[in-house]
Amino acid sequence: MTSSTTVRSPHRLYGRGGELAIIQGLLTRLWQGDGSALVLAAPPGLGRTALLREAASAHRSRGPVLYGTASAAGTAAATASADSAGLPDPVGPAAYTGPAARAASAGRAGSADRGGRATHAAPADRAGPVPAPEPFTPEPLTPEELLARLRDGSTGRPLLVCADDAHAWDPACRTALAAAARRLGPGSGVGILIAADDGPAFAELPTRRLGPLDEDASAALLDRLAGAGAGATTDPLDPVVRAELLREGAGNPRLLTALLGHLTPGRLTGRTPLPSPLPGAEGVLEAYAYRLDALPAPARALLLLAAAAQEHEPAGAGTDALLLLRAGTRAGLPRDFLDDALFGPAATEGLLQRAGSRVHFSPPLAARAVLHHTPPARRRAAHELLAALLGEAGGRAGTLAALAQRACAAPGPDHALAARLEAAATAPYSHAERSSALARAAVLTPDPPLRSARFAAAAEQAAHAGDPDRARALLARTAAPAETGSGLAPTTGGPGLAPYVHGLLALRSGPAVDAHEALLAAAALLGPHDPGRALHALLGAADAAWVRGDAGGYLEAMGRVDPTPYGDTFASYRAGMCAVLAGRTAEGHALLRRCLDPDGSAEGHPVLRRCPDPAGLLRAGVAALVLGEVAAACRIGARALGAVRTRGPEVLLPQALEYLAYAELRAGLHAAARAHALEGLHAARRTGQPNSSARLHAVLALAASVEGPAEACAAHCDAALAGAVPHGLAQPATLATWARGRADLAAGRPEEAAARLGPLVRPGPRQGHFAVRTLAVPCYVEAVVLGGRGGELSSVVDEFAAWADRTADPQAPAQLARCRALTAPADEADARYAEALAHHDRAGGDFERARTLLLYGQWLRRRRRTREARTPLRDALVAFQRCSARAWAERAGGELRAAGEPVAGAVRDTGGGGVLSALTPQQQRIARCVAEGATNREVALRLSLSPRTVDHHLRNVFAALSVRSRTELARLLGPQTSPMPRTPRSPQSPQSPQGP
Repeated sequence: MTSSTTVRSPHRLYGRGGELAIIQGLLTRLWQGDGSALVLAAPPGLGRTALLREAASAHRSRGPVLYGTASAAGTAAATASADSAGLPDPVGPAAYTGPAARAASAGRAGSADRGGRATHAAPADRAGPVPAPEPFTPEPLTPEELLARLRDGSTGRPLLVCADDAHAWDPACRTALAAAARRLGPGSGVGILIAADDGPAFAELPTRRLGPLDEDASAALLDRLAGAGAGATTDPLDPVVRAELLREGAGNPRLLTALLGHLTPGRLTGRTPLPSPLPGAEGVLEAYAYRLDALPAPARALLLLAAAAQEHEPAGAGTDALLLLRAGTRAGLPRDFLDDALFGPAATEGLLQRAGSRVHFSPPLAARAVLHHTPPARRRAAHELLAALLGEAGGRAGTLAALAQRACAAPGPDHALAARLEAAATAPYSHAERSSALARAAVLTPDPPLRSARFAAAAEQAAHAGDPDRARALLARTAAPAETGSGLAPTTGGPGLAPYVHGLLALRSGPAVDAHEALLAAAALLGPHDPGRALHALLGAADAAWVRGDAGGYLEAMGRVDPTPYGDTFASYRAGMCAVLAGRTAEGHALLRRCLDPDGSAEGHPVLRRCPDPAGLLRAGVAALVLGEVAAACRIGARALGAVRTRGPEVLLPQALEYLAYAELRAGLHAAARAHALEGLHAARRTGQPNSSARLHAVLALAASVEGPAEACAAHCDAALAGAVPHGLAQPATLATWARGRADLAAGRPEEAAARLGPLVRPGPRQGHFAVRTLAVPCYVEAVVLGGRGGELSSVVDEFAAWADRTADPQAPAQLARCRALTAPADEADARYAEALAHHDRAGGDFERARTLLLYGQWLRRRRRTREARTPLRDALVAFQRCSARAWAERAGGELRAAGEPVAGAVRDTGGGGVLSALTPQQQRIARCVAEGATNREVALRLSLSPRTVDHHLRNVFAALSVRSRTELARLLGPQTSPMPRTPRSPQSPQSPQGP
């Protein structure tokens, strides 16, 4: 199919790929002579008209187009009957007279049309909006005209009928159109596309329901419109403004375009505060009026109550069905009607949908339309009725909701009601509920400083609820910090609260240095009147310094904390962490052990039983990791995760999952770490925490460096570095680089691994994070030794030995012995490997033990002790397989084959014709490496051979396989070998087996 006959939008329809594909199928059948019909059902503004126009544009070179719309009907009152709408032959070319001029005002030059299609495009170097060609638009016909032409003459060409806004046609025309659509079939040569509201008018026809645009499509459309549309500016769109537009736009292209068109360049760039509510939604909301007005009075009353009841609920939560039933009864609605409406969608034409005990609007924008379409007096009456019912329910559960409903009914500022709302917005209400209540309290507050403080408090609760966009929007409504005064309640926080929330948001999604400075400044402002928040600000500043790798900044923040009011365990944690970072390791470890065992009894770590606070448990987990108590860190991490799941806040979930996954990695539980890190990654994305996402990608990269595949490891490394580098997050950057180096080792690329890991573990400006770089030393030592790079390793090994002597990590002694075995003279290495394996037997852990066995087997084979090498290599292979370390298992299997032992179940490159069956195992390994593009020197490093031995074997391979060059060998084995990344090499003669 050529591009001229494919449904493609030169102005791009965002997020409608599925619908365009379905329309393309209808057109393809039509061009083959077969007719069919499709209804594009959607609420106003979601793009049904734009899809019709795209179909018309794609069809115009193949045949005539009839385009009927209710808006072209004028005052004609013709009648069409179903009997007279028999399936006609296609009409002639007169059905199309050319594009109709589209009305567009100068101020709307860059808007999207009704489907969210950007009607102007601009090149990357534009100085302003550049007009794009106008899309094809057929001449609009009235419904009566369209049906009349369907009954008139015919041509031999396929006919496309587009019926726009067909739900608004008069009943006779709708019936006639539906009858014609039902009679289409093979050979009819007519295709009918109907755009209508999501109502019952065409329920019997094939229907595609359009939903709101997803987040990515909405963001792409907004960026396009902001760059080439109404209010276009060369300055970037302010992130807070962008998030608020996306939130208010609700995935509706027409609404998003209208909201954008009503904002000045100053507001778009954040220089001028946004109005609240955003202007511009009136047109889209009024488009729902015809459907609401057509409903009976009881249905309209129930919809008003449902929309009003949602006002005190978190976004997307709907409303309680029982509350709605009680409100409808109190309002005098018939019980039979209420039962029908709440247990079935027919009474409200599908606008209300029940899910369990909750009732939701479908689409959600309909709730806003109902409130917009209702006179203010009736809205206030609905809110007052709901407030009375919630107040009668009594108990704490209804208090905040009743006050929120009274706030909605308030005609203007009300200081007393605002104070009651603020006082009620405390635990156990959710953070989202508290944020909503505090925002309403701020709107009712006449005093500007107090109003700003309440908006800041609402932003804090939104941040705790995992809604950073909402938090930023609320912060944007704060003015200068409020003066300390008697009007500020404890919930509000007063001076320093807005900087504190800014710092929290930066800690989760911005540069770590910004978060550190903002939180230190906020702590200074909060300290005199709000010591609790001041403590959290200082702990946040310390966290920001830690993730940056800034030990001095950590000590500065923790040094300003007064631990006296917070108990001995917290005091021990603070003092212990400061002592460790100040170099007093023994003192620090003794203090940190008290965090795990306050009573001095190590049995069972009482903190697991006593500490219900999620943040306290997370600190205990950090203490365990610093000590190297990885088993305790796993237990504490699991307890912390349970506490966050049950008590919240939701925003701590990614952090709890990250800490647990990292502890499991240290313990060798790679599969569990991967599962928890993946869940944490989803939670971080859901709660808007890209910095947590970067750290979790690093954990996933480490897991993939063990389990594979290599592509997953590389992808997670890239994602971690993409988030870590711009924000100065040294810890995930170090972990990601370590992961990639370890993956290089698994793939047999020790030189690349050494190049990556060297800067991390050696002194210098690129040295890795102080808390994790030492963990990469064993990989670096292995890479340097296997890569034959030489160099002095004693200082690196000595540093690791000092760490191993201090830590309780059970793997450290074995890893140290392995490092010493790798660097020891030949007459000492055997004993060093034996020592390492003895430590592994005491510590457990398949993966690290298997690595030592693999290196020991390689060393034995290189010493020509082939028979002895088979046992450790075989044990290594089995251990790698047991912990699902596939790449490592392949490496161990290759070594075992080279030692002369066949590997059961291994992938053999014998192929169907036994291409390599005539070669020895060593020759097979060399042939595979050369076919992958490795030089003789790289093969020698990979297989622990000398280059001369590789050259000798390769000549024998050439002779046995009757090939004359490395290129021929690669062609012979190419389909059977899996490509292995390698460093670039210089060109070589294709006629010689000798590489450079």
